Amino acid sequence: MNIIETQSLTKTFGNNGAAVHALRGIDMTVGRGEFVALIGPSGSGKSTLMAILGCLDSPSTGRYFLDGEPVEGLSGPELARIRNEKIGFVFQNYNLLPKASIVRNVELPLLYAGVSRKERRRKAMELLERVGIPDKANVLPAALSGGQRQRVAIARALANDPSVLLADEPTGALDSKTGAEVLELFGELHGRGNTVVLVTHDAHIASLAQRQVELHDGLILQAEAA
Repeated sequence: MNIIETQSLTKTFGNNGAAVHALRGIDMTVGRGEFVALIGPSGSGKSTLMAILGCLDSPSTGRYFLDGEPVEGLSGPELARIRNEKIGFVFQNYNLLPKASIVRNVELPLLYAGVSRKERRRKAMELLERVGIPDKANVLPAALSGGQRQRVAIARALANDPSVLLADEPTGALDSKTGAEVLELFGELHGRGNTVVLVTHDAHIASLAQRQVELHDGLILQAEAA
């Protein structure tokens, strides 16, 4: 079964003479357990597509199914529910709460989901163990290196056992060695059955995925195995 399916997806910003056609009819699927890289230069539409896949934005036209559920046309609260239940986000700049401990950052999606305090802490510590930094649970994000912060972000993204993990340039703020370690972690997560969609402009990073989907000027140029 496909986790993600889009049909003739378009996105236009502005109107009339000032209209920008960011997506021009995207048909793509991502199967359960796949590791897919969205690759393309700046302005190709990959970040716009990622925002729609993550239910952070809506398409202008076309259809989007996430885990078999039609997404386009849903209300704000319904989209928020889907984001919390089905999607794990990993951003280039981590998006951690600076005044909350690492374990509290990881607990956040579980708090929104109404999970009990004891269970939140148990699950958060289990996830920090999985990403290799259980000893950092009680420190603040400022005390961590960039690579460690990204590991926290990944642990948080996995908190509600999402259907898909969406990563937008997750190594963009990291040096090459640390970036390689984070990418290795994505590979391990994929090996455990997680579905991963990763946005990158770097052909080497894209080559680590199972399949590459290349975008240019809002269109898919090719979708092939790495």
